[in-house]
Amino acid sequence: MRRHFPDCKPLPGAENLLSNLSRARSASSGDRIELALASSTKSHSYELKTSRPETKRLLSFFPSDRRVLGDDPRVRQGRGKPAPDIYLVALQSLNSAADSGEKAIMPNECLVLEDSVAGVEAGRRAGMRVVWVPHRDVAVEYQLRQKNVLAGRTGMIELGDDWQLGEIDDGWAENIPSLEHFDYEKYGIDVPS
Repeated sequence: MRRHFPDCKPLPGAENLLSNLSRARSASSGDRIELALASSTKSHSYELKTSRPETKRLLSFFPSDRRVLGDDPRVRQGRGKPAPDIYLVALQSLNSAADSGEKAIMPNECLVLEDSVAGVEAGRRAGMRVVWVPHRDVAVEYQLRQKNVLAGRTGMIELGDDWQLGEIDDGWAENIPSLEHFDYEKYGIDVPS
């Protein structure tokens, strides 16, 4: 699998979405939309996966202090996805970078864009809304369990914190076929023309 990492390409619509989000504002508060990257990929594999020019362009939307990888020392050993830790560390990085006097961003104000089942569960455990954009094969595999995936209730592993999981059809997660179908208005995001 590792030999395929240099062939990794961004999901369709990723560059346009990140470009829009980088200049967008909250429709309700007018605040900037802040971006962070939370990937369970370890540093070495991450470098291989992001070696293509089009992938490197995407990384420019995430300041290096807002990138949290699977081997980040702030994420406790053994607490990768589906545990919520990586998303909570990413949120902490956003709040640490905030200007003095800015209101801290709360988990329920965050939106996770995720392609993996474990990542959806991690986002839900973190108390964040989730947009699941699975690869076609994953979507087919979980077609009959999609509602459980969106609630973060796949039963992948027991973490002893099931109280953090969502409920089926609670509106805190959705599945879209492509990032090209992201609905900014639904999430209260204004993108300037």
